[in-house]
Amino acid sequence: MKKKILLATAGLLSVIVLGACSGSSNQDIATMKGGKITVEDFYNEAKKEQNNQSLVRNMIIYKVFENAYGDKVTDKQVDKEYNKQSKQLGDSFESQLQSAGYTKKSYKEYLKQSLAFQEGLKAHVKITDKDLKTAWDSFHPEVTARIILASSEDDAKEIKKQLDDKGDFAKIAKEKSQDTTTKKDGGQIKFDSQSSTVPTEVKEAAFKLKDGEVSDVITATDASTYQASYYIVKMEKNSSKGNDMDKYEKELKQIAEDTKMADQTFSSKVISKELKKANVKIKDDSFENILSDFLTTNSSGKTTTTDSSK
Repeated sequence: MKKKILLATAGLLSVIVLGACSGSSNQDIATMKGGKITVEDFYNEAKKEQNNQSLVRNMIIYKVFENAYGDKVTDKQVDKEYNKQSKQLGDSFESQLQSAGYTKKSYKEYLKQSLAFQEGLKAHVKITDKDLKTAWDSFHPEVTARIILASSEDDAKEIKKQLDDKGDFAKIAKEKSQDTTTKKDGGQIKFDSQSSTVPTEVKEAAFKLKDGEVSDVITATDASTYQASYYIVKMEKNSSKGNDMDKYEKELKQIAEDTKMADQTFSSKVISKELKKANVKIKDDSFENILSDFLTTNSSGKTTTTDSSK
């Protein structure tokens, strides 16, 4: 399972450029017969670009949340997230940071802002009985299984034939699985309904299996790249959730919280509230509409929040 960190290369570069521009507006960038291009000229053009408009909007939002909730984020949390991403990406982590223009220090600063934003959303979450019931409907407790990620659909079909002919699943997984995380352990893996370690299609197929059963070839499609992957699963130990919700209260609350925080309508309402609380005012007319998704402007030109109760 390949992972890639999302690093805003253009965004970080724009921060540097715009920051430099604002401090030396009279400096010439280029001179020529009949005129010149100054830093101020460049700045005035650069801030019209949609990418830079989006960048400034995100800078404002992240700054507001960092000011309000940054004290809830510890250095230990930042280091943990940094190390987690470093471990997931392995040798490519440092090169991805460098290509995006981040240093270790600046990326940790970004992570702190991101974590502060999450803390801000979490502070507004109120879990209801209805939320818990919805979480329960989709919940499946942790299972132990083995997976094989095939190199192609044809390869998956061939592996399935070998398994049907009483081939050893663990041995074949070690030899042929493309999943580098699990192949050394014969494909063994644990996951529940909320895990992101395997695709949704694989989880759904696995939960239907009895102990010892092997699935047919499962096609999983990446939502961002639309690339298909082909899996085979053997269930080692399935678990029924039964009828007692209270037994999984902690898990259900976490699912309900994660679901609410991932909801765009909810996060927009929270952002709107926090921008109002921080009394954000846009001083540069070039950016007057960058918060229009969260704030409205009345006829007098004063900025107000949208009605987050709707």
